[in-house]
Amino acid sequence: MVLAKPPALDQISLVRSPEPGAGPPFPGVPAVDLSAPGAALAIVDACERFGFFKVVNHGVPAGVADRLEAEAVAFFARPQAEKDASGPADPLGYGCKRIGRNGDTGWLEYLLLAADQGAEASLPAPLSGDAVSEYVGAVRGVAASVLEAVAEGLGVAPRDALSRMVAGAASDRALRVNHYPPCPLLQRLPDSCSVTGFGEHTDPQLVSVLRSNGTAGLQLALRDGRWVPVPPDRDAFFVIVGDSLEVRQPAAHSSI
Repeated sequence: MVLAKPPALDQISLVRSPEPGAGPPFPGVPAVDLSAPGAALAIVDACERFGFFKVVNHGVPAGVADRLEAEAVAFFARPQAEKDASGPADPLGYGCKRIGRNGDTGWLEYLLLAADQGAEASLPAPLSGDAVSEYVGAVRGVAASVLEAVAEGLGVAPRDALSRMVAGAASDRALRVNHYPPCPLLQRLPDSCSVTGFGEHTDPQLVSVLRSNGTAGLQLALRDGRWVPVPPDRDAFFVIVGDSLEVRQPAAHSSI
């Protein structure tokens, strides 16, 4: 959808699509069945090789994510002035173009929301506290299951040594919803160029749990420097190992 006030997204970053690099063929993003007996070892292997994987049979009903997505779509479809009233993000709230405090910019708009109990009062309409709480609770369960599997696979005791860091009331949790509106400039660019939606970065937390819709664009940096596309999967959750959990080179990811 084209925003009602394009100047709010007037600066963009252009990147030239990389040529295919030398190296072994990328086998694809590892998919881990959380209900399978060998899930713990599969997660540890994926963490060590890529720091990025997706989980299936995660137990989150599709309707939980679909409800929140529908409300988020309705918010981003509102007039620009109404969205601006929920920002600027500092750090919470509505943000447009400026990704963070380091001067990074991208062709996107987003909502960064507190994911704690009692935060529902600060939600912009039409997002509802019920939809946000249900989604956050379900995804927090996925994060806890992944961290328990990491502890099990590494032989760390007790099994909840990592998961209780995201379950406690004092843990730092946030919900981010990104929206990438169409870029009119792309119609005048050569096929070798694209627009950066959310630039190259690593995540500082323990883990990030990401749900994609049917739109492609997410990319993962391999250890040899190559960037590879990550096909979207509405039925899975992507798990990104954050800097706080990583003991070696963290996995960078980007979306265009």
